[in-house]
Amino acid sequence: MLTQPTLEKLIAMRMRGMAEAFREQQESADIQQLSFEERFGLLIDRQWNWRQNRALERRLHNGRLKGSACVEDIDFRTPRGLDRQLVRSLTAESAWVRQHQLLLIGPTGIGKTWLARAFGNKACRDGYTALFHKAAELFRNLATARADGSHSKLLYQLGRVDLLIVDDFSMAPMNDAERRDFLEICDTRYQARSTLLTSQLPIASWHAQIGDPTIADSILDRLVHNAHRIELKGESMRKQRGGKPRKENS
Repeated sequence: MLTQPTLEKLIAMRMRGMAEAFREQQESADIQQLSFEERFGLLIDRQWNWRQNRALERRLHNGRLKGSACVEDIDFRTPRGLDRQLVRSLTAESAWVRQHQLLLIGPTGIGKTWLARAFGNKACRDGYTALFHKAAELFRNLATARADGSHSKLLYQLGRVDLLIVDDFSMAPMNDAERRDFLEICDTRYQARSTLLTSQLPIASWHAQIGDPTIADSILDRLVHNAHRIELKGESMRKQRGGKPRKENS
């Protein structure tokens, strides 16, 4: 719920936006050729676009995606098993976010993290909320939340975001608290919201990394069932380019 100062600030920003749009209309040489209804419609369109842009900026900021990765810049020329048609079908309005998981598997340096952020960016642009976490960071945050009493709140937040991105999943064996937390997250999100995982390990190795066989079965059933899999291969893209950071190109 918005506090009174926040609400007043938001109203003031919107009023300034409308005033700026009106001022621009007054300075336009052609504006007098338009009817009142047409000019009013332009003001409404300007306000709607302003609100949409603000909402997108908020989703991108809250998503913690960092950088400027976007699907339009994906490099399909470097051979790494990336199917152009599959990527385009997934990113068309990001419809997969409503129904499926997405698993990006491949060796280090092949571009998994960049691709995950690009998928997250496109989801935000298509109106979905996203949240990016390194797996180790996610479990540290959950441990801290358990200690300071905010554990239930954090689990609720992780369960509600439209697209949860967990980078470098299964890099280390999970302890009991981590696998139980992750099962609760997966259970909350199952068939309701999407999870995108990246991992250097093949899916067949995840069971052992999760640890407890019963919990591992439950987690993998919720993750792997109905998931799109993109299995990348080849040499490190960083190695090919001398370790220099690079923007992907379509």
